Amino acid sequence: MAVRVALIGAGKMGISHLSILGANSNVEVVGVCDTSKLVLGALQKYTQFPCYTNHSKMLDQAKPDAVVIAVPTKFHYDFVKDALSRNIHVFAEKPFCLHPEQSAELTALAESKNLVNQVGYHNKFVGTFQEVKRLVKEGHIGEVQHFEGEAYGPVVIKKKADTWRSDPSEGGGCLMDYASHVIDLINDILSPVKEAHGTILKTIYSSQVDDAVYSLLKLESGASGLLSVNWSDETYRKMSTSMTILGSKGKIISDANELKVFFKDQKCPQGYSKGWNVKYVTDLAGQVDFYLRGEEYSSQMDYFINTVTGESPNTINNFKSAWITDKAIATIKKSAKNQY
Repeated sequence: MAVRVALIGAGKMGISHLSILGANSNVEVVGVCDTSKLVLGALQKYTQFPCYTNHSKMLDQAKPDAVVIAVPTKFHYDFVKDALSRNIHVFAEKPFCLHPEQSAELTALAESKNLVNQVGYHNKFVGTFQEVKRLVKEGHIGEVQHFEGEAYGPVVIKKKADTWRSDPSEGGGCLMDYASHVIDLINDILSPVKEAHGTILKTIYSSQVDDAVYSLLKLESGASGLLSVNWSDETYRKMSTSMTILGSKGKIISDANELKVFFKDQKCPQGYSKGWNVKYVTDLAGQVDFYLRGEEYSSQMDYFINTVTGESPNTINNFKSAWITDKAIATIKKSAKNQY
């Protein structure tokens, strides 16, 4: 029997998720909710999806098994809690909540009700980063001595009219919106962030939020490294996220497209050799039935549906891991207090 899924929020990410859900043979889309008459008008004209302007009404009438929430972060707490209270499985976009206390409450609620709970940190489904995690966790590069987590892109490259991205109360700002992807990768591949020092939250074009984040991080494992993120870098065509990890036995340099690994000796994992090795995401990515913007987006949504049906464990991108990332964001923000 198909999983009955509803969508709240038909913006950029919401429409992407809707396309993937609509192509999944194990899914029946039973409702789409948004406040834009333009968006709903187009959906009503060109699709068969039932459309709503009130999410509570949709949940009551459509009675979905699961809901995908892709609205501004400031709404996550209320919308997720509303769905969980109705015993509905939840996939929410990142970052999870504006405050880690909210994330903790929702994590406990989802676990108490034994409901599937996931947050859209899609980099965990990128083949290169999955291989980086495997190499680190299996000890192939030895003890981690230093790391660098970076992301750059042309999101805010001029002063412009205020949007949610420029409003801290809505989850705007480079740290919350852009750097969260990198922080989540650091937490997952290496170890959760424990401390942040010397943090600079830099404004470039914005007036109310940060456009760049630079911070020295110490992890629970004891490893330390750098976070460097700038969403006002127009030398990049689109967002570029990368990890560099130096270990006692080798070094990893990886982005979403290419993985470079250096091993100091002959004792290497299968498929690698001493010295530099290069692998591409095309060598490492799994197959998906529907490709949109990258196989990782379909992979994460397929994983959510498979978790709802019991075919996959709820171990990747669950609320608990997103809560850990929210706590790290709060730690970094606190270390930069009074800087702007």
